[in-house]
Amino acid sequence: MPWFAKIESGIVEKPIFDRHVSAHKAYVRDLIDKGHQARSGYWRRRGGGMMIFQAESMEEAQAIVDRDPLVKNGCVEYELYEWCVVVE
Repeated sequence: MPWFAKIESGIVEKPIFDRHVSAHKAYVRDLIDKGHQARSGYWRRRGGGMMIFQAESMEEAQAIVDRDPLVKNGCVEYELYEWCVVVE
């Protein structure tokens, strides 16, 4: 399955963002349980992060991102890329 990366920047104040972090973590755990190999984290400097995951297609990847609580609640702007792995 292809890999995808959602690279994001926070666009709301931290207290608003933090209200949705638990739901985001639960969502990522659900993606892992469903076989998407998802991982999510943030940049050490505040303001952004990344989620990597596997999906069958860009369309499925976009649907996965659209359901992310951080996206649904307008907490982040993001770019979605297919990541072409050259060394495993």
